Amino acid sequence: GTSLEYGIPVERGIRCCYHGWVYDVDGRCLETPGEPAGSRFRERVWQGAYPTHELAGLVFAYMGPPDRRPSFPMYDSYEVPGYRLMPAAQFALPCNWLQVKDNSMDPVHTAFLHALSSGYQFTEAFGAVPEIDWKLTDAGMVYLATRRVGDLVWVRVCDFMPPNVHQFTREIEDASEVKPASRPVIIRWAVPNDDTHTTNFELAQVDPAWGLSPEQVAKPGFGQSDDRPYHERQCHPADYDAQSSQRTIAVHALEHLGSADRGVIMLRRIVRDGIRAVARGGEPFGPRRPEGKAIRTFTQDVVFRIPAAPSPEADRRLLRATGRSVLTNGS
Repeated sequence: GTSLEYGIPVERGIRCCYHGWVYDVDGRCLETPGEPAGSRFRERVWQGAYPTHELAGLVFAYMGPPDRRPSFPMYDSYEVPGYRLMPAAQFALPCNWLQVKDNSMDPVHTAFLHALSSGYQFTEAFGAVPEIDWKLTDAGMVYLATRRVGDLVWVRVCDFMPPNVHQFTREIEDASEVKPASRPVIIRWAVPNDDTHTTNFELAQVDPAWGLSPEQVAKPGFGQSDDRPYHERQCHPADYDAQSSQRTIAVHALEHLGSADRGVIMLRRIVRDGIRAVARGGEPFGPRRPEGKAIRTFTQDVVFRIPAAPSPEADRRLLRATGRSVLTNGS
């Protein structure tokens, strides 16, 4: 029962550190040192094995039926001109993976948890409560958070890629001037260790001009882990505290979802529909994409100069239309 995470890589597989048994890449036992010469005992021993795919320092395993293995999804955010894709932070939360992922389609929380109620953790521009919208895409879904800052309009778009991936830009936008669209910087997977523990794994697109070391890139962002004293986290909570304090498994029956939670509802529906499809013998969202074709995503910050409409309600409509135009027309 010793874990093969402590095994020794050999030419054809991995050798268990405890008794030296060797397992091939397909799980067959090749050697059983210590057994009598000529023993065929190894032929009765198998280890679970799964095909893998390596990307920028992360290893992905496919655990479904072998005959239904999909191509590895290649998002367009894996290749950004002028940037280097690097392994980034890895950090754990003591709660279920879904309440961690819910956060990714909840743009209202950025105005409160990261600004108005906990203190400005990013920029003051995040303190403006955005006009919000959500759209389904070929990659999954996005949220559109559109804010007015004087005669400027800032549109922030983040992607959710089912079942457990999302991506976002750097939280440094202050919407002080017109700016072209940025591109995704962080791509994050929420991986369940078990029902009540989740590990987030990240890849980062890093501009060499930032001068960041690999150690800096690998450091979790503010408030993503329990690396602060409890008193500090209680006075200035962030994502770790908001997500893990919902119980180890959030009870949806106790929630009061409002119109601002439509993105969370849509995300859960995608996940639920995928579970039901697999239970019926079908496939979840997106496994039959063309091999090697980049999957378009929309994550960005972009700032336009657009004067305010005559009335508050008309301006809200203008903001929502501006946000949608980023998806339909590009920025």
